[in-house]
Amino acid sequence: MIDLQLVAAILSVVLCVALGLAGWRMVRGPSFADRFVAFDMLTAVAVAFSALTAVSTGRSAFLDIALGLSLINFVATAAFAVFLERKGGGR
Repeated sequence: MIDLQLVAAILSVVLCVALGLAGWRMVRGPSFADRFVAFDMLTAVAVAFSALTAVSTGRSAFLDIALGLSLINFVATAAFAVFLERKGGGR
């Protein structure tokens, strides 16, 4: 049987790598669109961390946090897409 704590630790390492790479792209990104996609990825990683914590601890409150983060992320992405459309691209 697979140990849940071992799987959670491995997934945490994978998510930390994704967090680092998205953070690097957010700092280095040549355009606003690159930076916002990196921010979108950071939010997705935060949702994944929250879901992983909910599964590891058995507390469903972390799923509520994940749902709230994903809803805020969706609205922010839609608003930024409208902004880029009106501005004329991600340059």
